[in-house]
Amino acid sequence: MRESILSVLIFFSLLLIAQARDDGRMKYNFNSGWKVLVGNPASAQSPSFNDNGWKDATLPHSWNEDDAFRVDIANLSTGIAWYRKHFDLPATSRNKKVFLEFEGIRHAGEFYLNGKWIGRSENGVMAFGFDVSDVTLYNQTNVLAAQIDNSWTYREKATSTPYQWSDKNFYANYGGINKNVFLHVTDRLYQTLPLYSNLQTTGVYIYATDLDIPRKSATINIESQVRNEYPQARTFQYQVEIHDAVQGKKLKTITGGRYTLQANETRTIRTATHLSDINFWSWGYGYLYDVRTSLLLNNHAIDSVKTRTGFRKTEFTHGAFKLNDRTLHLKGYAQRTTNEWPALGCAVPPWLSDFSNSLVLASNAALIRWMHVTPWKQDVESLDRLGLLQALPAGDSEGDATGRRWAQRTELMRDAIIYNRNNPSVIFYEAGNHGVSEAHMSEMKALRDTYDPHGGRAAGSREMLNSSVAEYGGEMLYINKGARIPLWQMEYSRDEGLRKYWDDWSPPYHVDGAGPPYKGEDASEYNRNQDSHAVENVRRWFDYFEQRPGTGTRVNAGGVNIIFSDSNTHHRGAESYRRSGEVDAVRLPKDGWYAHKVMWDSWVDVERLAGHIIGHWNYNDSTVKDVYVVSTAEEVELFLNGKSVGKGEQSSRFLFTFANVTWQSGTIRAVGQLGARGSVLDTKTTAGEPASIRLTPHTGPSGFVADGADIALVDVEVVDAEGQRNPIALSIIDFALSGEASWRGGIAQCADNCILSTTLPVENGINRVMLRSTTRAGKVTLTATSDGLKPATIILNTKPFASKGGLSTVIPGSDLPFVLSRGPTPSSESYTISRKAVEVLNVTAGCDTEDMISSYDDDEETEWSCDGNKNSTWIKYSWDGPVNVSQMVMKLHSFRTTKYPVQISVDDNVVYEGSTPTSLGYVTLDLNATVGQSVTVASEDGDLGIIEAEIYAPA
Repeated sequence: MRESILSVLIFFSLLLIAQARDDGRMKYNFNSGWKVLVGNPASAQSPSFNDNGWKDATLPHSWNEDDAFRVDIANLSTGIAWYRKHFDLPATSRNKKVFLEFEGIRHAGEFYLNGKWIGRSENGVMAFGFDVSDVTLYNQTNVLAAQIDNSWTYREKATSTPYQWSDKNFYANYGGINKNVFLHVTDRLYQTLPLYSNLQTTGVYIYATDLDIPRKSATINIESQVRNEYPQARTFQYQVEIHDAVQGKKLKTITGGRYTLQANETRTIRTATHLSDINFWSWGYGYLYDVRTSLLLNNHAIDSVKTRTGFRKTEFTHGAFKLNDRTLHLKGYAQRTTNEWPALGCAVPPWLSDFSNSLVLASNAALIRWMHVTPWKQDVESLDRLGLLQALPAGDSEGDATGRRWAQRTELMRDAIIYNRNNPSVIFYEAGNHGVSEAHMSEMKALRDTYDPHGGRAAGSREMLNSSVAEYGGEMLYINKGARIPLWQMEYSRDEGLRKYWDDWSPPYHVDGAGPPYKGEDASEYNRNQDSHAVENVRRWFDYFEQRPGTGTRVNAGGVNIIFSDSNTHHRGAESYRRSGEVDAVRLPKDGWYAHKVMWDSWVDVERLAGHIIGHWNYNDSTVKDVYVVSTAEEVELFLNGKSVGKGEQSSRFLFTFANVTWQSGTIRAVGQLGARGSVLDTKTTAGEPASIRLTPHTGPSGFVADGADIALVDVEVVDAEGQRNPIALSIIDFALSGEASWRGGIAQCADNCILSTTLPVENGINRVMLRSTTRAGKVTLTATSDGLKPATIILNTKPFASKGGLSTVIPGSDLPFVLSRGPTPSSESYTISRKAVEVLNVTAGCDTEDMISSYDDDEETEWSCDGNKNSTWIKYSWDGPVNVSQMVMKLHSFRTTKYPVQISVDDNVVYEGSTPTSLGYVTLDLNATVGQSVTVASEDGDLGIIEAEIYAPA
């Protein structure tokens, strides 16, 4: 009874707040009270259709969510499902404009309101809207019906053209209305919504110019597209308020002038103001502002729009990226846009998006490159709050397109730009998941210039290495460098491995690399244990770190690891889903996550002393194994029970190997030294025998909310008598749930990947399960039992959710905090110049003289090569004046598979003889430092191909 009264009080308090604001506009949460049926019954669009037997659902909701991680992406259920909603509009909405905003569906939908067709959406990605002002009813219930078709083979109705990005490899198909929905009520003189599809409107645009980072000032420019749908002209005043969203205070009010719009006229109006003492948005510093734009009649607001945004400065030049005047070596993850979870798919509450994305930030990543299609607004806004940069694609599978399929991509990019151009985290617009033609790149860039000309965002694509149009580029994983636009790697380190497998010496004793072949080829790389997977991640990142800004004129701008979380998409390993993640599907970290957390905690050069011991310290008495430490230290010493094991062998800058360590029960401790700084980096202690179960819940900042869609995560651990997790426990846990929640379960290695099973094992001593709230507030009890272990029980109490007539003023995500953990952008430079490139003034060669310049032209699409007489297979670079030559860096033809026996001379002095190593791009050869005016590279066998050659002197 008490909870029912509380629910009523919450609703009326929110209603009073909304009424008190009285600015002529209301935005309602439209997610509650839906009905869903999988199938295609006749007349389901009719208001009189009986849907009493349909499933109740709160949006966002994928009707095939039970399939998520249970089956391969290609086997996700598809077909037609109907969604229906009964709702009542307040009488105050009469004679006003009413709009529906869908953040997206999968894949296509036909929409009906009160039996009348109101429109269609077909791209399966982007937000869209409908003007339903003339179809809504008052003093009686409205019925909205949507027929959603998520068939892989869906074709655009007008042209019978399929959508390129509806791909069974990359874009997991969670069907239905799988994103948020809102209902807007506005005056007939109003600012439009940023929903170009169907509505053809662009909304509000806010951007900063004249940014002065040291003085913390900028000019803030504000534009609103305004429409007058009164039958006569309307004169109004434009007013703008800027609020500090973090501190909750108003900073400035701007009077933007008076305007008169004729009947049915649409016009964009503008104003600007100088703003000082700005907290600029930055990496790990999600500082945001609320800009309220209002239309005033007789000093009374008849329409107000709040736009949350942030201000930052970007530069894309000299081969690198700068944020707020500081160079940032880009690092992060290429993440599937669906960002999916087991038994939920992509339809998750906002706090869970923040939970996942905050782990990205906690690993010290700076960038998420969403893959193949535009992310939904919930993730975009999450990255704003967290201070994570993002690359935003339109839609693609993997390749350029022509005709109507290309037009579909440009239309999607247009809509994505308009919808997301006020989000400061959006830094890159991606034209394609593979290279596109220069003409197509120009089209995409023109969209940016039309709809977001001042947002400080680069237009580019994967590949585009020598494009004269693209503003950034880069291959999947092969290292690129440049002196013009930033080139960063967009999908590196594709190896896979289960979190369950520590190493060869730990239960269940999976041999590293053991697993079925992939397409008839060895698949060891896709069936790794955690230790080898983490080591591989270190080695791969070093490829980029070695060529970072500060290492020459041509530099690498960074790279993103594919992927962050295990994904229900294309895979090459033993399981039915991709296990390349640095965390598993329920976001429990693997050792690779900790490795990145160590390596990436800097803008460019190493800044902090940190370290992580890979693995655990629970083995049997016969174990002798290598111990790996990932560290930013210059040297690392390992101690076992207080006695030094010795110093580790350093490789790939961050990896320290201690060979053949004999296990003893107790504690291992890694101690690192960086310059004058020394510190304990990490410790691992042997855990005792499993004794009991521990349950730990995670909920959003508002608690576990009874809205029918909220999720509570519950960690289940097997611990010893002292409460320490046992890292090799594989205990089978039985769960019993009662009260106001439904079971969504977890994931593990068993039939159907244990999806929705109430029995599943811990892996490495831990697992995680999910509960979904009902729409009734009350007690939730979860009990976990296992043979031989002390059981555990937790009790959660779900909180009432305020909704009436299918409408709520509680906007999803409005309770989520801003993350400011890394602080403002430091004012100092992020790197020290470590070497200087020698400027070549002349080149000669014994062969292929027409292409000599191609070997140092800052163009990785060209090369100089010889394949014949070893006496003529040489190339000589010269310059004016003596230089102390210490290194040579080259990108060689067939660099991944071919070793070239070469001799390198400075003037007439041989400084290097040997075979070049294979690589993923560039090889760095340390020379016997010699002063001279030329370098000659000669082949020992007559075969040599140089794509790019660079000569270096000490800084």
